[in-house]
Amino acid sequence: MGNPPVTLKRIHAQRLREVYRSAGWPYQDVVEIDLLAAGLLERVFTDSGHAVVRVTDAGIAHLASATQVNRQARSAHETLVDKVVESMLRDGRIAWTGLSLRAKVPGAAVDTHDLKWKICQPDVYSIRNSSRQDYLEPVVHEIKVSRADLLGDLKRPEKRAAYLDAGGQCWYVLGCDHRGHPIAKANEIPIECGVMTFQNNQFEVTRMAPKRTISQLPFWVWMELAKATPRRLSDLDSPQVTLTDRLQALSINPES
Repeated sequence: MGNPPVTLKRIHAQRLREVYRSAGWPYQDVVEIDLLAAGLLERVFTDSGHAVVRVTDAGIAHLASATQVNRQARSAHETLVDKVVESMLRDGRIAWTGLSLRAKVPGAAVDTHDLKWKICQPDVYSIRNSSRQDYLEPVVHEIKVSRADLLGDLKRPEKRAAYLDAGGQCWYVLGCDHRGHPIAKANEIPIECGVMTFQNNQFEVTRMAPKRTISQLPFWVWMELAKATPRRLSDLDSPQVTLTDRLQALSINPES
């Protein structure tokens, strides 16, 4: 009987990229064995007699396929991010993407006062357009378009704790699979987070997010917001944007 085919995962594509960009010094680990067995890597010898590994033509083809899949996933993710941003702006909120926020999360000790810092990068972070600190209602939206990515994320409770510390609410926004079905059900998402799906070009709330009162944003959050640029409706290149929308995004009253 022949050997069973190697099941290729994301780590295999990552290794192929590393080898392709490097001098090809072998790792001599299980991932490399898998790639050699699959014919995506080959062992060659330099003039000095040292063994190195090189990406084969089949490996190049696999990399190209993996890159295309990743590009499609990023495109779907970025599209849904923009949809959430647009929704927040039309609700009169100020929204940011690409932030790196410091958050306090529980440490390893049982003591609830044992806290540690963690950097979180919410897909969308928004606050109400208000001059009163206690009216800001910060919200985090985490966008997921891949079920595998979602399940991996749910295994990281410290990441979720950081989102909950940074925002008074945390929502998971779920895209759909190739059959048009949401990639997960609400009962698969921890109860401390809200769940909404984007289906048929509209959002549907499947479970409300618990709201935590935040009397004021921490100084380090303000500093990060001050260094970043809020998103605007005009940035989204949406055909639905009207002159009134643009003026409101600029905090100008169109009737004045």
